Amino acid sequence: MGFARTCSVTLVGVEGVVVEVQADLEPGVANFSLVGLPDRSLAESRDRVRAAVVNSGVSWPQKKLTVGLSPASVPKGGSGFDLAIACAVLGAAERIAPSQLSDLVMLGELGLDGRVRAIRGVLPAVLAAADAGYKQVVVPERTAAEAALVPGMSVLGVRSLRQLIALLNDEVAPEEERDEAEEARPDPLLAGLSVPGAGLGTGLLGGEAPPDLADVAGQELARMALEVAAAGRHHVFLKGPPGAGKTMLAERLPGLLPPLTQKESLEVTAVHSVAGTLPPGQPMVSRAPYCAPHHSASMPAVVGGGVGLPRPGAVSLAHRGVLFMDEAPEFRPQVLDAMRQPLESGHVVVARAAGMMSMPAKFLLILAANPCPCGRYGSVGGEPCDCRPETVRRYRTRLSGPLLDRVDLRITVAPVGRSELTGAGRRGETTAAVAQRVLAARERAAARLAETPWRTNGEVPGYELRTRWPALPGALYEAETDMERGLLTARGLDRVLRVAWSLADLAGHDRPTAQDVNFALELRTGVPRGVTYGARV
Repeated sequence: MGFARTCSVTLVGVEGVVVEVQADLEPGVANFSLVGLPDRSLAESRDRVRAAVVNSGVSWPQKKLTVGLSPASVPKGGSGFDLAIACAVLGAAERIAPSQLSDLVMLGELGLDGRVRAIRGVLPAVLAAADAGYKQVVVPERTAAEAALVPGMSVLGVRSLRQLIALLNDEVAPEEERDEAEEARPDPLLAGLSVPGAGLGTGLLGGEAPPDLADVAGQELARMALEVAAAGRHHVFLKGPPGAGKTMLAERLPGLLPPLTQKESLEVTAVHSVAGTLPPGQPMVSRAPYCAPHHSASMPAVVGGGVGLPRPGAVSLAHRGVLFMDEAPEFRPQVLDAMRQPLESGHVVVARAAGMMSMPAKFLLILAANPCPCGRYGSVGGEPCDCRPETVRRYRTRLSGPLLDRVDLRITVAPVGRSELTGAGRRGETTAAVAQRVLAARERAAARLAETPWRTNGEVPGYELRTRWPALPGALYEAETDMERGLLTARGLDRVLRVAWSLADLAGHDRPTAQDVNFALELRTGVPRGVTYGARV
């Protein structure tokens, strides 16, 4: 009788659970049983592991073999258990010393020829292993850089099973033969590491530089709104006719956001590793992601879900970045209303028959909409709007009041005039210049909130703003008047205060002034308050 054990990790959403892989060999008819709630892709590992072991030059044990995955009550899936199963079987057959396996965490899929293929979700899996107290992890060679992002973890990247067997037996690791023809072909070990179609619109833009804000002609108020949104992490609603520049403005907001901190980078990288959207050769995400789903996207695509255990949706792919919903009224009402929970809590809870899990979703939302389905309602000159009044009303009510109440900045984007578009020498500020002011404002807010769990003004509860960091005396007069008239809800007043603090941080004020509060009201309601914002841009 032989017994050996090692460990691997199963992913539940974007969180990992350490799984002990146990192999037991007993005399009897040769058989291979895999127990512990494996899904179909994991159950098929029996054939992959057997072929990989034989093709690595090791004989397969001709005994009754049982492999158990513990805890048995947790559903397990994916092909990342192959390497751990193979080593546990070889340990039970005494081809590898069992003592060499017990303290290792192994991740990787095996090809039939014994090569170790890259898998998705390596970073969150290694993070889970580190949290459980493990110090050594074996991963595919192609994902070793991603696993090495976890501090204090010793990472061994292997290319083949026979190479790992030699290392565990203190033998000379064999060199993998690669001819010139193979070098010229795409690496098959990378197959499956990225999801087909992942790229623009799914979270990350790759290595190219973000578009420059200076390319936007005119739109001073909208540009200022982007600066305020980036400084305090405030949500934005852009309304205007087609061609006014709403999409251009939204695409330039990620460039205004400060670089991600080490902790934020690990969070974002973990999400995109699970989703299979990490760009090749980029193990660490350092810039804020940008996600722009199409308006026909389903609920699982936006919020998260799918068959079996849920997977990250657009709200999680935009974690610590920007989620842009163009043509927002065209999204399904259920999808739009589902945004309300993550906007408040910073995470999304998805329940399915296979389990319930929480995924991070702390994003900056930008909604964009036309004034009517044809886009010409209220336009001066040109073709008149041919939408019926009830059609316009129905179109506008697709964005519910509770959703819009959670949006801090509501900006009307007017068409650009000829002089603004073609005038020489009127180029606006660059993204780099505005980003410097945003970074300075973020640093002021972080210093003020240093002893709290919050880091930006958009996260601070209204009660704390009203009691712990009040505005200057008399600064809230117009906001309180609007609230008494029913033009502003209690949540709306709190959000006006948050925007006022962001304006104060941009202007270098110690506390929000009446001008800061009034301009915050204008940005939220669209009603002019007599505040000149040109000097602020």
